[in-house]
Amino acid sequence: MNQPDPQPSSTSGKIRCPHLERLAVVYVRQSTQRQVLENRESTDLQYKLTRKAEELGWRPDRILVIDDDLGQSGSSAADRVGFQRLLAEVGLNHVGLILGSEMSRLARSCKDWYQLLELAAVFGVLIADQDGLYNPGEYNDRLLLGLKGTMSEAELHVLRGRLLQGKRNKAERGELFSHPPVGYARLPDGTLSLDPDEQARDVVRLVFAKFAELGSARQVMLYLNRNDIRLPVRTRGGPAPGDLQWRVPVPATVYNILRHPIYAGAYCYGRSQLDPRRKIPGRPQTGRVRMADGQWQVLIPDRLPAYVSWEQYLGNRKRLRDNNSTFESRGAPRSGPALLGGLIACARCGWRMFVHYRGGSHIPRYVCSGCDPSLGRPERCPTLAARVVDDLVGSLVLEALQPAALEVSLAAADDMLREAERLETQWKQRLERARFQAERARRQFDAAEPENRLVARELERRWEEALREEQQLAEDYTRSQRERPGPLTENDRGRVRALASDIPALWESADPADRKEIIRHLVERVEVAFAGRTERVRVTVRWAGGGVSVHHVNKPVFSYEQLHDFQRLSTQIRELKAAGHHAGEIATHLNAEGYRAARGNGPFTADRVRQVISRLGLGRPRLETPTGEAQLRGGEVWMTELAYELGIPIPTLTAWCRKGWTRARKIPTPDPRWAVRVDKAERDRLRRLHAARSSGTAHPYPASLTTPRPLRKAATTRRGRES
Repeated sequence: MNQPDPQPSSTSGKIRCPHLERLAVVYVRQSTQRQVLENRESTDLQYKLTRKAEELGWRPDRILVIDDDLGQSGSSAADRVGFQRLLAEVGLNHVGLILGSEMSRLARSCKDWYQLLELAAVFGVLIADQDGLYNPGEYNDRLLLGLKGTMSEAELHVLRGRLLQGKRNKAERGELFSHPPVGYARLPDGTLSLDPDEQARDVVRLVFAKFAELGSARQVMLYLNRNDIRLPVRTRGGPAPGDLQWRVPVPATVYNILRHPIYAGAYCYGRSQLDPRRKIPGRPQTGRVRMADGQWQVLIPDRLPAYVSWEQYLGNRKRLRDNNSTFESRGAPRSGPALLGGLIACARCGWRMFVHYRGGSHIPRYVCSGCDPSLGRPERCPTLAARVVDDLVGSLVLEALQPAALEVSLAAADDMLREAERLETQWKQRLERARFQAERARRQFDAAEPENRLVARELERRWEEALREEQQLAEDYTRSQRERPGPLTENDRGRVRALASDIPALWESADPADRKEIIRHLVERVEVAFAGRTERVRVTVRWAGGGVSVHHVNKPVFSYEQLHDFQRLSTQIRELKAAGHHAGEIATHLNAEGYRAARGNGPFTADRVRQVISRLGLGRPRLETPTGEAQLRGGEVWMTELAYELGIPIPTLTAWCRKGWTRARKIPTPDPRWAVRVDKAERDRLRRLHAARSSGTAHPYPASLTTPRPLRKAATTRRGRES
C-alpha cells in the first residue's frame, strides 16, 4: 500500500523532514581584520542567523556556526578554511540548510559560487539569506541564485576598480607611499624625507660608495657584516611604529637599496604586478612579478630627496644585471685563476665561453657550447687553454696601466685613507648613540620615585644594560683601532711610489679577484677566432671606450700534424738529420729559428725531437755510438731501444724514468739519453703498466706496477757478459 508523502514542516513548502534531520549551517565571514574589529554590527547580524534557523524548524543542537573565515576575502576559496569545511560537510550529506546574511558572504567568485550550487543541488541542500529561502535544484531558484552570485562578483569588481583608480590617481601625483624604505622617514603630512638620523644617512651613503668600489652587492653585504655595520630600519608596526632599529644586513635589503629608484630621487609606482599563475595558496605575498623598467605605471623623476644621481642609479642597475650569471650578462667575477670569465667569446658562433676546470684541477680552459653536435648544430668549436689568452690580455692591461702607475698608486693611498675615515666615523656615531642610550636610561631612573621600587628596579636594570653595551662597544672600538692600519706616513707613500714603478711585480702578486676587477674596468669583450685545428688564434680585444686591438697567439695542440707550419718543420728536421745532427743539436737549431713544440707551446728538447723523428718514420735513432756504448753498464739498454722493443711511446717511457718507475739514469753525453736497467721480469712489468694505462683503469696505478723489481744476479751477470 502506497503511503502519502510527508507534509512539509513549514509554510514555504520547501523544507521537509530530511532537511530537518540534517544540519543547518550558519556561515559567518568578514573580509578584513579591520572589519572584524570595527563592523561589529555586521558580524553580530550574521551570528543572529541562528535564530532564523530555529524559526525554520531546526533544533539548536542541529545548528552549526562556521566562522573560521573572519578576516578573509571572499574573492577566492583558496585561503578560506571555513568555506572548504562547508563544501566538505555538504559533500558528506551532513547539511540540510545553508544560511548567510547575503550571497556575497558565501562567495564573491562565480567559480566558487557555482561549485557550491552544484553540490547543494546534488545533495538537496537549501540556501537561505535575509531575502528568502532557495532550492538550487529548482530552475527558478537556481536562476535567481546565479544572478545574485554574478552581482556579488560584479560588486567586488566595481569596489576594487574604484580603489585602484583612487590609488592610481594619487600615485600619478607622487603622493602614494606604502612604507618608507631604508634611509627615509615619513613626515606628518604623509610625504617622505631623508632620515633625520645622521648615522642612518651615512650608512646608506656607505652602501652606494662601497658598491661603486667593490662592484658586487654580495661583497657590500660581506663588508658591512665584517665591520659590524648595521642597516637602519623604521618599524612599520608594533608598539612603537616608526622607531629606528639597527638590523644585520641581508642580501634582500642591500639589493633593494641599490636598485630602488627612490634613492635617485624618482617616485615610481607599479614596479611589480600580481601574476595569478605564480600565486601560492596560503601565502598572500606570493605571485608578485618584477616588471621591466619601461612597464612601470608611474615614474616621476626628481620628486624626492636623493642619495645618488640618476646616472649613478642607472649605472648601478646595469652593474647588477651584468653580475647575473646568464647568457646575456657577463656575470660577477668568480673565484679561480681564469681572468676572462664572462668577457671572452667565440668569434665563430658569437657565444660567450665559460670556464671549465677539468677533473677538479686548477688548470682552466675556455669552452664554447654554441656549436654542439648533440644539439644538431655544426662541428663543436675548439677549446682554449686559459693561460694562452690570459697572458696576452694581462700584458696588454699592464701596458695600458704603465703611464698612470704613479697616479694609480697615489689614488690607492687616498682610498685607504678615506676607508679609514669612513670606519672611524661609523665607530664614533655608534659610540655616541650608545652614550645617549645610557644617559637616557639614567635620566629615566632618576625621574622615578625612590619609593616605587617596582618601577625603579626595572629602570635600574635597563640602565645597567645600557652601560654594559656602551662599555662593550668602547672595548670593540679600542680593539679595532689596534688592528686597523694607521694613516700613511711619508715613508709609506714613498714605498707606494716605489712599488708603482714595478707594475708587473704588483700584478703577479695581486689576488686573482683583484686582477679580474682591473681587467673588467678596462676591457669590455675579448673575442677569439681559431684557424681551423691549428695552433693559430686571433684575439680581438674590445676596450672600454670603443678601442679595438687585434693580436695573434699560439695555443697548444695535441699533435705536430696540427701545426700550421708542420710541412716546413718536417723538412727542416729531415735535412738536419740527413746532415748527421743528433736530437739535441736539432732541437737547438729549431729553437733558434722560432719553432715551438706542439703540447705546451714550449721550446723543443731532445726528447721532443726524437718523438717527431719517430712520427716522420725516419728510422730508429742511433743506438751505437762509441761514447754511448762505453757508458752502458751491465743489464742496461737505451730507453729509445726499449721503447721500440716494448711498443711504448717514447714520451710515456721518458715520464716513467723521471718518476722513478724504472731503474734508469740519464747519461750526459753530447746527446743526453736515458739508460734503463731491465731484465725479462721488468719488461713484463712495463708491458702490464702500459696495458693498464691504455685500458683506462682508475688512477693511481697499483704499487706493484709502478715499483721496479729487484734484478736477479744471474741475469745481470749474463747481460754484462753479452755487453
